[in-house]
Amino acid sequence: MTRAARAGHRFDVRRLTSIAAAALVATACGTKDAADPLAPTGPMGRIRFVNLITDPARNPVNAILEGLAFGVSLAYTGSTPSSLPAPSTAIYAPILEGARTLVLKKTADTTVTVATLPVTIAANNDHTVFATGGTAGGAVSPFVTVDVNTAPPTGQARIRVVNMSPTAGAVDVFITAANADLAAATPVATGLANRTVFAGASVAPATYQIRTVPAGTAPAARAAAVNTTLNDVVVAAGSARTIVIADAAAGGAPLRSFQLTDR
Repeated sequence: MTRAARAGHRFDVRRLTSIAAAALVATACGTKDAADPLAPTGPMGRIRFVNLITDPARNPVNAILEGLAFGVSLAYTGSTPSSLPAPSTAIYAPILEGARTLVLKKTADTTVTVATLPVTIAANNDHTVFATGGTAGGAVSPFVTVDVNTAPPTGQARIRVVNMSPTAGAVDVFITAANADLAAATPVATGLANRTVFAGASVAPATYQIRTVPAGTAPAARAAAVNTTLNDVVVAAGSARTIVIADAAAGGAPLRSFQLTDR
């Protein structure tokens, strides 16, 4: 789908609200009278949300954006709006620029507010909001990236990486064919710290394996030091993916990685 088509794909709030009413009735009272920031007519950006709350006792969560249902029963690593029922499914949702609020409620008991996350939306920009933290009942906080989703060079794809793992610390990132020798490989990013974004590498359309090792690992020691592996990352010409490095669902190890579709 082209960027223009996605920008024209409006988030159908009324349809989603009816689908999610049973899960969100306790949290969405009055939304029928609210302004509709998710179907904007003024200057707008786009937004998506990713659940990285490392507290199984509070997961899954419902996401409520500006008082409107935005996602239901989002487990750890779950995202929205890509997980919404068709025809609302989209990579990002359009939203009016300015200060916005994303409220997370515990799906099993929507009287429990898991977090209230402030988000500032810039016109003509894409934003990913990560809910982070929460291990052992700790505080949950937002980390917001501004995503550059311009088209990659002709005939190429783009793969970027976001390190969202406090446990991993800084990592070196490798994008290779499956099981390529890391001792002979060149990292696409080095020393990528927690809450840091590698803006992206242009790659040929293909299937890739993406691995990370602790930053500065010697070439001969890389194979034994791999701390995340993501197999079968398929990219076509013109497409883009974000690879997210994350802790385990309850925090700590084993680390994991997963992908988001950007375009």
